[in-house]
Amino acid sequence: MLQVQQVSFSYSDSVTLSNIHFSLEKGKNLAIIGESGCGKSTLLKLIYGLYDLEQGQIFWNEKEVLGPKFHLIPGMEYMKYLAQDFDLMPYITVAENVGKYLSNFYPKEKQERIAELLEVVEMTEFANVKAKNLSGGQMQRVAIARVLALEPEVLLLDEPFSHIDNFRKNSLRRKLFGYLKEKEITTIIATHDSTDVLSFADEVLVLQKGEILENGTPQTIYNQPENKYTASLFGDVNAISIAGKVHLVYPHQLEVTDRSDIKVVVKKSYFRGSHYLIEARYDDEVLFFESPYAIEDGASVYLKLS
Repeated sequence: MLQVQQVSFSYSDSVTLSNIHFSLEKGKNLAIIGESGCGKSTLLKLIYGLYDLEQGQIFWNEKEVLGPKFHLIPGMEYMKYLAQDFDLMPYITVAENVGKYLSNFYPKEKQERIAELLEVVEMTEFANVKAKNLSGGQMQRVAIARVLALEPEVLLLDEPFSHIDNFRKNSLRRKLFGYLKEKEITTIIATHDSTDVLSFADEVLVLQKGEILENGTPQTIYNQPENKYTASLFGDVNAISIAGKVHLVYPHQLEVTDRSDIKVVVKKSYFRGSHYLIEARYDDEVLFFESPYAIEDGASVYLKLS
């Protein structure tokens, strides 16, 4: 189990992380979400041991994670950390980059391991291509394979799909997170992408200004957000006052009806493939809802909670 106990840290006079406390069981996937600058990347670096804690302690299976003051080479050997810069060696091939830290004493096993990992990140056909000739997304996929090569106990991923084309992300995520579950690798992913959170995380940690705002399962965090900040991390959200109480409502939870207390004036219809996202005006506020068809600008419609 990973235990993060009352951790605080700052780069200068301003506090970057304050009183961070959580635990994560072996083989589980934790997603850390929050706006840019909330401390996600810093928290991953602290868990890996790249910085010295100001307060608190971090343990993995009762082994304390210690920073540069205690290690000549920072970072815990049983963990791997994938930063947003990939640090590949440009003049060697994809396969050589992936196998960089694998032993040469067992060449057959090494090649089988490289082939297995290239299959996971869908880079098999690029095995003999030099890294300098890859796109940013391809480099990111190779970097993911490389951190998996020695099969860490704990894997820390900082925006691991940020450079990867949208059409490839879903397949890659399914393969990668399926592999991590199969191998029972404890994973923490810092991400802006709600798909990483809702489809693959076991637990979610919401950060705001260096503090934990919410902590729970993806289902609880999404369906019962405690505030608009949390709900907005999953996309558009409406704060609607009904009978004196404010309700946080996602666009898909509203539908057009014949008559209700929610009357809006349509401003714009946005085609989203399976539906339209409608931007409307409600009591001097912007409100979003979904519709199976476009609605004329300026039209008045009534909405109800679905």
